[in-house]
Amino acid sequence: MAKQTFTTGQVLTAAQMTSLQQTAMGGGSATAKTASYVLVAADAGTTVAMNAAGATTITVNTALFAAGDTVFIQNLGAGACTVTAGTATVATAGSLILPQNDAGILYFTATGAAIFYDYIQAGAVSPLTTKGDLYTFSTSDTRLGVGANNTVLTADSAEATGLKWATPASGGGMTLINSGGTSLTGASVTISSIPATYNDLQLVIRNYLPANDNGNITCRINGDSTANRHKTLTSITTENVSFDATTWEISGGGDNATSQTLIILKIFDYANATTWKMGQTNFLQTYHATPTNLNMGLRQHGYNQTGAISSLEIANNGGNFTSGTAYLYGVK
Repeated sequence: MAKQTFTTGQVLTAAQMTSLQQTAMGGGSATAKTASYVLVAADAGTTVAMNAAGATTITVNTALFAAGDTVFIQNLGAGACTVTAGTATVATAGSLILPQNDAGILYFTATGAAIFYDYIQAGAVSPLTTKGDLYTFSTSDTRLGVGANNTVLTADSAEATGLKWATPASGGGMTLINSGGTSLTGASVTISSIPATYNDLQLVIRNYLPANDNGNITCRINGDSTANRHKTLTSITTENVSFDATTWEISGGGDNATSQTLIILKIFDYANATTWKMGQTNFLQTYHATPTNLNMGLRQHGYNQTGAISSLEIANNGGNFTSGTAYLYGVK
Protein backbone atom coordinates (compact mmCIF):
# COMPACT_ATOMS: atom_id res chain seq x y z
CA MET A 1 0.00 0.00 0.00
CA ALA A 2 1.22 3.45 -0.82
CA LYS A 3 1.57 5.95 1.98
CA GLN A 4 -1.89 6.80 3.38
CA THR A 5 -3.47 9.52 5.49
CA PHE A 6 -6.14 8.10 7.79
CA THR A 7 -9.05 9.89 9.51
CA THR A 8 -10.41 9.38 13.00
CA GLY A 9 -12.84 6.49 13.15
CA GLN A 10 -11.95 5.17 9.73
CA VAL A 11 -12.55 1.44 9.33
CA LEU A 12 -9.87 -0.41 7.38
CA THR A 13 -10.75 -3.21 5.04
CA ALA A 14 -9.05 -6.60 5.15
CA ALA A 15 -7.18 -5.75 1.93
CA GLN A 16 -5.91 -2.52 3.44
CA MET A 17 -4.75 -4.30 6.58
CA THR A 18 -2.98 -6.95 4.51
CA SER A 19 -1.22 -4.25 2.49
CA LEU A 20 -0.22 -2.36 5.64
CA GLN A 21 1.15 -5.57 7.08
CA GLN A 22 3.22 -6.15 3.93
CA THR A 23 4.58 -2.63 4.11
CA ALA A 24 5.44 -2.99 7.79
CA MET A 25 7.31 -6.19 6.99
CA GLY A 26 9.41 -4.36 4.42
CA GLY A 27 7.51 -5.21 1.28
CA GLY A 28 4.44 -3.39 0.20
CA SER A 29 2.55 -3.58 -3.02
CA ALA A 30 4.84 -3.83 -6.02
CA THR A 31 4.75 -1.82 -9.21
CA ALA A 32 6.53 -3.57 -12.06
CA LYS A 33 8.90 -1.52 -14.24
CA THR A 34 10.58 -2.64 -17.43
CA ALA A 35 12.47 0.54 -18.28
CA SER A 36 14.37 3.28 -16.44
CA TYR A 37 12.04 5.00 -14.01
CA VAL A 38 11.80 8.28 -12.04
CA LEU A 39 10.25 7.87 -8.61
CA VAL A 40 7.00 9.72 -7.86
CA ALA A 41 5.39 10.62 -4.52
CA ALA A 42 2.95 7.70 -4.74
CA ASP A 43 5.89 5.29 -4.55
CA ALA A 44 6.36 6.02 -0.83
CA GLY A 45 5.73 2.83 1.15
CA THR A 46 5.64 0.63 -1.95
CA THR A 47 7.98 -1.69 -3.82
CA VAL A 48 9.38 -0.74 -7.20
CA ALA A 49 10.25 -3.96 -9.00
CA MET A 50 12.53 -3.49 -12.00
CA ASN A 51 12.49 -6.27 -14.56
CA ALA A 52 14.53 -5.50 -17.68
CA ALA A 53 17.09 -7.39 -19.73
CA GLY A 54 19.31 -4.33 -20.15
CA ALA A 55 20.76 -1.79 -17.72
CA THR A 56 18.26 0.61 -16.14
CA THR A 57 18.17 3.44 -13.61
CA ILE A 58 15.77 4.53 -10.89
CA THR A 59 16.11 8.28 -10.37
CA VAL A 60 15.46 10.02 -7.05
CA ASN A 61 14.34 13.66 -7.02
CA THR A 62 13.68 16.09 -4.18
CA ALA A 63 10.39 17.45 -2.74
CA LEU A 64 8.47 14.21 -3.31
CA PHE A 65 9.00 12.35 -0.05
CA ALA A 66 9.00 13.27 3.64
CA ALA A 67 11.56 12.32 6.25
CA GLY A 68 10.89 8.74 7.32
CA ASP A 69 9.38 7.66 4.00
CA THR A 70 10.74 4.49 2.42
CA VAL A 71 10.72 2.91 -1.03
CA PHE A 72 11.66 -0.74 -1.39
CA ILE A 73 13.55 -1.36 -4.66
CA GLN A 74 14.23 -4.78 -6.14
CA ASN A 75 15.77 -5.88 -9.39
CA LEU A 76 14.29 -8.99 -10.97
CA GLY A 77 15.76 -8.56 -14.45
CA ALA A 78 19.10 -9.60 -15.89
CA GLY A 79 20.20 -6.01 -16.48
CA ALA A 80 21.81 -4.09 -13.62
CA CYS A 81 19.58 -1.44 -12.06
CA THR A 82 21.30 1.66 -10.64
CA VAL A 83 19.72 3.92 -8.04
CA THR A 84 20.64 7.37 -9.32
CA ALA A 85 20.56 10.75 -7.56
CA GLY A 86 18.52 13.21 -9.61
CA THR A 87 17.87 16.46 -7.73
CA ALA A 88 17.97 14.62 -4.39
CA THR A 89 21.10 13.25 -2.77
CA VAL A 90 21.50 9.51 -2.22
CA ALA A 91 24.12 8.13 0.15
CA THR A 92 25.03 4.49 0.69
CA ALA A 93 27.58 2.36 2.49
CA GLY A 94 27.07 -0.39 -0.05
CA SER A 95 26.42 -0.12 -3.76
CA LEU A 96 23.84 1.81 -5.76
CA ILE A 97 24.04 -0.86 -8.46
CA LEU A 98 21.64 -3.77 -8.02
CA PRO A 99 22.41 -6.95 -9.91
CA GLN A 100 19.66 -9.43 -10.69
CA ASN A 101 17.79 -10.59 -7.55
CA ASP A 102 19.34 -7.89 -5.35
CA ALA A 103 17.25 -5.32 -3.49
CA GLY A 104 17.45 -2.46 -1.02
CA ILE A 105 15.49 0.17 0.90
CA LEU A 106 15.60 3.85 0.06
CA TYR A 107 15.08 5.69 3.38
CA PHE A 108 14.50 9.47 3.32
CA THR A 109 16.12 11.54 6.06
CA ALA A 110 14.73 14.76 4.53
CA THR A 111 12.67 15.73 1.50
CA GLY A 112 15.84 15.98 -0.60
CA ALA A 113 18.12 13.41 1.01
CA ALA A 114 18.00 9.63 1.26
CA ILE A 115 20.12 6.70 2.34
CA PHE A 116 20.07 3.53 0.28
CA TYR A 117 20.52 0.33 2.29
CA ASP A 118 21.74 -2.24 -0.19
CA TYR A 119 20.88 -5.74 1.03
CA ILE A 120 23.87 -7.48 -0.48
CA GLN A 121 26.51 -4.70 -0.25
CA ALA A 122 28.96 -7.03 -1.99
CA GLY A 123 29.10 -8.85 -5.25
CA ALA A 124 27.16 -6.24 -7.21
CA VAL A 125 27.49 -6.53 -10.96
CA SER A 126 30.77 -5.01 -12.05
CA PRO A 127 30.52 -2.21 -14.63
CA LEU A 128 33.77 -3.41 -16.19
CA THR A 129 33.45 -4.90 -19.66
CA THR A 130 36.86 -4.86 -21.32
CA LYS A 131 40.40 -5.99 -20.59
CA GLY A 132 42.22 -3.14 -18.82
CA ASP A 133 39.06 -1.32 -17.59
CA LEU A 134 39.25 0.43 -14.22
CA TYR A 135 36.60 0.45 -11.50
CA THR A 136 36.10 4.15 -10.65
CA PHE A 137 33.50 6.46 -9.17
CA SER A 138 31.65 9.61 -10.24
CA THR A 139 28.27 9.87 -8.55
CA SER A 140 28.21 6.08 -8.43
CA ASP A 141 30.51 3.17 -9.20
CA THR A 142 31.42 3.39 -12.86
CA ARG A 143 33.73 2.11 -15.56
CA LEU A 144 36.76 3.92 -16.97
CA GLY A 145 37.55 2.21 -20.23
CA VAL A 146 41.09 1.09 -20.94
CA GLY A 147 43.21 3.76 -22.62
CA ALA A 148 45.07 3.60 -25.91
CA ASN A 149 48.48 1.93 -26.00
CA ASN A 150 51.26 3.92 -24.30
CA THR A 151 48.88 6.38 -22.63
CA VAL A 152 49.04 6.97 -18.87
CA LEU A 153 46.39 7.46 -16.20
CA THR A 154 46.16 11.14 -15.29
CA ALA A 155 44.20 13.00 -12.62
CA ASP A 156 41.82 15.57 -14.14
CA SER A 157 39.13 17.23 -12.01
CA ALA A 158 37.19 18.20 -15.14
CA GLU A 159 36.42 14.54 -15.85
CA ALA A 160 33.38 12.86 -14.28
CA THR A 161 35.57 10.27 -12.54
CA GLY A 162 38.47 12.66 -11.89
CA LEU A 163 40.65 10.50 -14.11
CA LYS A 164 41.54 10.19 -17.79
CA TRP A 165 43.98 8.45 -20.10
CA ALA A 166 46.46 10.83 -21.72
CA THR A 167 49.63 10.83 -23.78
CA PRO A 168 52.56 11.27 -21.38
CA ALA A 169 54.30 14.61 -21.48
CA SER A 170 57.69 14.44 -23.12
CA GLY A 171 60.41 14.37 -20.53
CA GLY A 172 63.40 12.92 -22.30
CA GLY A 173 64.14 9.54 -23.79
CA MET A 174 64.91 8.25 -27.25
CA THR A 175 62.63 6.81 -29.91
CA LEU A 176 63.90 4.60 -32.73
CA ILE A 177 62.76 6.28 -35.94
CA ASN A 178 63.82 3.64 -38.48
CA SER A 179 62.19 0.60 -36.91
CA GLY A 180 64.58 -2.35 -36.75
CA GLY A 181 67.47 -0.29 -38.09
CA THR A 182 68.73 0.17 -41.65
CA SER A 183 71.14 -2.43 -43.04
CA LEU A 184 74.27 -0.98 -44.69
CA THR A 185 74.44 -2.36 -48.22
CA GLY A 186 75.76 -1.15 -51.55
CA ALA A 187 77.52 2.17 -51.87
CA SER A 188 75.04 4.13 -49.72
CA VAL A 189 71.75 3.99 -47.86
CA THR A 190 69.33 6.80 -47.05
CA ILE A 191 67.13 7.26 -44.01
CA SER A 192 64.37 9.59 -45.20
CA SER A 193 61.09 11.11 -44.00
CA ILE A 194 62.61 12.03 -40.64
CA PRO A 195 59.80 13.61 -38.56
CA ALA A 196 60.43 17.07 -37.15
CA THR A 197 58.98 16.14 -33.75
CA TYR A 198 62.13 15.67 -31.66
CA ASN A 199 64.76 17.97 -30.22
CA ASP A 200 67.88 16.19 -31.53
CA LEU A 201 68.87 13.18 -33.62
CA GLN A 202 71.29 10.41 -32.71
CA LEU A 203 72.63 8.08 -35.40
CA VAL A 204 74.23 4.87 -34.13
CA ILE A 205 76.17 2.64 -36.56
CA ARG A 206 77.26 -0.79 -35.36
CA ASN A 207 79.61 -3.39 -36.80
CA TYR A 208 80.15 -1.90 -40.22
CA LEU A 209 82.48 -3.57 -42.73
CA PRO A 210 83.69 -1.89 -45.93
CA ALA A 211 84.51 -3.85 -49.04
CA ASN A 212 87.99 -2.29 -49.04
CA ASP A 213 90.35 -1.02 -46.36
CA ASN A 214 90.55 2.70 -45.57
CA GLY A 215 86.99 3.56 -46.47
CA ASN A 216 85.54 6.30 -44.26
CA ILE A 217 81.85 6.48 -43.52
CA THR A 218 80.26 9.73 -44.60
CA CYS A 219 76.91 11.37 -43.93
CA ARG A 220 75.16 13.75 -46.30
CA ILE A 221 72.41 16.08 -45.08
CA ASN A 222 69.13 16.21 -47.04
CA GLY A 223 70.80 14.67 -50.11
CA ASP A 224 72.64 17.99 -50.62
CA SER A 225 75.68 17.38 -52.83
CA THR A 226 76.36 21.06 -53.44
CA ALA A 227 80.03 21.91 -52.91
CA ASN A 228 81.19 23.73 -49.77
CA ARG A 229 78.12 23.15 -47.61
CA HIS A 230 79.44 20.48 -45.23
CA LYS A 231 82.40 20.71 -42.87
CA THR A 232 84.18 18.19 -40.58
CA LEU A 233 86.74 19.18 -37.97
CA THR A 234 89.08 16.67 -36.35
CA SER A 235 90.20 19.12 -33.67
CA ILE A 236 87.90 20.29 -30.91
CA THR A 237 88.62 24.03 -31.11
CA THR A 238 89.17 25.59 -34.50
CA GLU A 239 88.46 29.13 -35.67
CA ASN A 240 88.09 30.77 -39.08
CA VAL A 241 87.31 27.56 -41.01
CA SER A 242 85.58 27.24 -44.35
CA PHE A 243 82.90 24.83 -45.47
CA ASP A 244 84.72 22.67 -47.98
CA ALA A 245 82.91 19.34 -48.52
CA THR A 246 79.70 17.69 -49.74
CA THR A 247 79.49 15.27 -46.78
CA TRP A 248 80.50 14.82 -43.16
CA GLU A 249 83.19 12.24 -42.42
CA ILE A 250 81.95 10.38 -39.37
CA SER A 251 84.60 7.64 -38.98
CA GLY A 252 88.24 6.87 -39.53
CA GLY A 253 89.53 4.48 -42.17
CA GLY A 254 87.68 1.18 -41.98
CA ASP A 255 89.04 -2.36 -42.05
CA ASN A 256 87.40 -4.99 -44.23
CA ALA A 257 88.46 -7.82 -41.91
CA THR A 258 86.81 -6.81 -38.63
CA SER A 259 83.44 -5.51 -37.55
CA GLN A 260 84.40 -4.05 -34.18
CA THR A 261 82.96 -0.65 -35.02
CA LEU A 262 80.74 1.79 -33.16
CA ILE A 263 79.90 5.25 -34.47
CA ILE A 264 77.62 7.71 -32.69
CA LEU A 265 76.62 10.89 -34.51
CA LYS A 266 74.58 13.47 -32.61
CA ILE A 267 72.83 16.22 -34.58
CA PHE A 268 71.51 19.07 -32.47
CA ASP A 269 68.34 21.12 -33.02
CA TYR A 270 67.88 19.41 -36.37
CA ALA A 271 64.28 20.58 -36.96
CA ASN A 272 65.05 24.27 -36.52
CA ALA A 273 64.50 25.86 -39.92
CA THR A 274 66.24 29.16 -39.15
CA THR A 275 69.80 28.18 -38.14
CA TRP A 276 72.71 26.21 -39.54
CA LYS A 277 73.11 22.64 -38.33
CA MET A 278 75.74 21.21 -35.99
CA GLY A 279 76.75 17.62 -35.25
CA GLN A 280 79.30 15.69 -33.22
CA THR A 281 80.68 12.20 -33.81
CA ASN A 282 82.38 9.72 -31.50
CA PHE A 283 83.78 6.59 -33.11
CA LEU A 284 85.81 3.51 -32.17
CA GLN A 285 87.00 0.88 -34.63
CA THR A 286 89.73 -1.74 -34.79
CA TYR A 287 92.10 -1.51 -37.74
CA HIS A 288 93.97 -4.22 -39.64
CA ALA A 289 92.07 -6.82 -37.56
CA THR A 290 94.34 -6.24 -34.59
CA PRO A 291 92.81 -5.28 -31.26
CA THR A 292 95.76 -3.04 -30.45
CA ASN A 293 95.35 -1.08 -33.68
CA LEU A 294 92.49 1.31 -33.08
CA ASN A 295 90.90 4.28 -34.72
CA MET A 296 89.28 6.51 -32.10
CA GLY A 297 88.03 9.97 -32.70
CA LEU A 298 85.84 12.89 -31.78
CA ARG A 299 84.76 15.04 -34.68
CA GLN A 300 82.65 18.14 -35.07
CA HIS A 301 80.48 18.92 -38.06
CA GLY A 302 78.71 21.88 -39.56
CA TYR A 303 76.18 22.33 -42.36
CA ASN A 304 75.63 25.87 -43.55
CA GLN A 305 71.97 25.57 -44.58
CA THR A 306 68.93 26.49 -42.50
CA GLY A 307 66.32 23.94 -43.58
CA ALA A 308 65.16 21.26 -41.16
CA ILE A 309 66.94 17.94 -41.62
CA SER A 310 64.60 15.39 -43.18
CA SER A 311 67.03 12.76 -44.54
CA LEU A 312 70.51 11.34 -43.93
CA GLU A 313 72.52 9.57 -46.63
CA ILE A 314 75.16 7.20 -45.21
CA ALA A 315 77.93 6.13 -47.59
CA ASN A 316 81.35 4.46 -47.68
CA ASN A 317 83.80 6.54 -49.66
CA GLY A 318 86.10 3.53 -50.15
CA GLY A 319 83.57 1.34 -51.94
CA ASN A 320 80.52 -0.65 -50.93
CA PHE A 321 79.35 -1.72 -47.52
CA THR A 322 79.72 -5.38 -46.67
CA SER A 323 77.70 -5.28 -43.48
CA GLY A 324 76.55 -3.06 -40.61
CA THR A 325 73.36 -1.52 -39.28
CA ALA A 326 72.39 2.12 -38.76
CA TYR A 327 69.87 3.10 -36.10
CA LEU A 328 68.39 6.60 -36.06
CA TYR A 329 66.86 7.83 -32.80
CA GLY A 330 64.79 10.91 -32.09
CA VAL A 331 65.82 12.50 -28.79
CA LYS A 332 63.36 14.49 -26.67
